[in-house]
Amino acid sequence: MTSGSDGSDAAIEPDTIEPDTKDWTWVLAEPCPHCGFDATAWRHTDVAAHIRRDADDWVTRLAGNSVTARPAPGVWSILEYGCHVRDVHRIFDHRVRLMLEQDDPHFPNWDQDETALSANYATQPPGTVADELRRAASDVADTYESVPADAWSRRGLRSNGSEFTVKSIALYHVHDIVHHAWDVTAD
Repeated sequence: MTSGSDGSDAAIEPDTIEPDTKDWTWVLAEPCPHCGFDATAWRHTDVAAHIRRDADDWVTRLAGNSVTARPAPGVWSILEYGCHVRDVHRIFDHRVRLMLEQDDPHFPNWDQDETALSANYATQPPGTVADELRRAASDVADTYESVPADAWSRRGLRSNGSEFTVKSIALYHVHDIVHHAWDVTAD
């Protein structure tokens, strides 16, 4: 046992999380059967406000008890999900900025599973993660709020060829955070 960063005695398990290799872009066309997110029910101009509200929820979650405990083998703890959501905000902020500044940029690859391991998500201080998540959420929300009306159709490409517009990446982004909130609150 090692002492968890929330003061509890938490076992830091060897990483047993199976890497997520799915291409989730289908959530832009059909509802997610897990979290219920339906992109067609969202307005891209509402994404920034949702990101800010969701960040407040994460700050509360990260202040809770047992944030370092994994609920089951192979499932991230609240802390690990919080680290991931923080980094998702940072990645999307970078990608949207690229789309606004360049014509048809290609996004650098991001291996979320490698990041979780190399950044040692399981041992990061929850209070620091909460502060960083709130800042990252605020930054990307500011970016979305600054998108000119005629720029929502600007494009960007992932290395696998998936094409996004600023509008579609905003909706893809909000699914990611809705899904991870569901991950840590679903019974």
